[in-house]
Amino acid sequence: MDISVVIPLIDEAESLPELEAWIRSVMEENNFTYEIIFVDDGSSDNSWCIIQQLKSQNPFVKGIKFQRNYGKSAALNEGFKIAQGVVVITMDADLQDSPNEIPELRRMVLEDGYDIVSGWKKKRYDSTLSKNIPSKLFNAATRKVSGIKLHDFNCGLKAYKNKVVKSIEVYGEMHRYIPLLAKWSGFKKFGEKVVEHRARKYGVTKFGWNRFINGFLDLASIVFVGKFKKNPMHFFGLWGTLSFLFGFIVFIYLTVSKFFFDQTGLTQRPLFFFAIFAMIIGTQLFLAGFLGELISRNGAERNHYLIEDRIN
Repeated sequence: MDISVVIPLIDEAESLPELEAWIRSVMEENNFTYEIIFVDDGSSDNSWCIIQQLKSQNPFVKGIKFQRNYGKSAALNEGFKIAQGVVVITMDADLQDSPNEIPELRRMVLEDGYDIVSGWKKKRYDSTLSKNIPSKLFNAATRKVSGIKLHDFNCGLKAYKNKVVKSIEVYGEMHRYIPLLAKWSGFKKFGEKVVEHRARKYGVTKFGWNRFINGFLDLASIVFVGKFKKNPMHFFGLWGTLSFLFGFIVFIYLTVSKFFFDQTGLTQRPLFFFAIFAMIIGTQLFLAGFLGELISRNGAERNHYLIEDRIN
């Protein structure tokens, strides 16, 4: 199969028939073999009924229905699990992403050899205050931290090699950081394509300001987990040791100072409490690293490594 199109959605009943017809037209025009995977993330409208109707009309339509709303990351993760296409395309269900971009995205993955091709909505139809400015700040911070030079990490229109989506787990709100998840899994070639951003035709946006706050928290989380998932002691042990040594050296200095230079009581000097505090924090950090090591070494994925190739 050439292409799997994974489409997470919530309350998009009005747009689904038009989106399916548009994707089908593009696929048939280019003679692609394909599947369309709609993932209903707990819609309260009749989106699932529409998906069932589309399935009866098009055998290449597949659907997953969540019992409740779990979020876009969960929807993508479940869609990735069943995707069979050599190239996996993700797009939003609100018709703001154009299926006409699919052939070129596919070409860039198969012919140019990119592991991921990310869409870049260079010209947007969103409110400047509520989306454009926060989005630019978010993308700038993500570029700086991740080292991946993409302009629009949050663009829903992306193309992946199948092995990329099978090698990562998307959870929480991590759909914004799939390129970074892929980087931690060893994929290195990232491409970008300027794509058309269309004005919303039906309904209203499902995202608010809180997504940017959650986005920055998720970025810190994914960077930490990516670096120290298998060896948390390298982080907690390092800073715990430094904190304890700093506090201990200050404590020794104060003790020597009391007996050889002045008679001021240790407990009468604020630096004494600072030293005790540093040693307590250092001890706690070290113990946190030790417990993290015990948990990680007994985890189910302690020896799970991605193998690119094998010769027997």
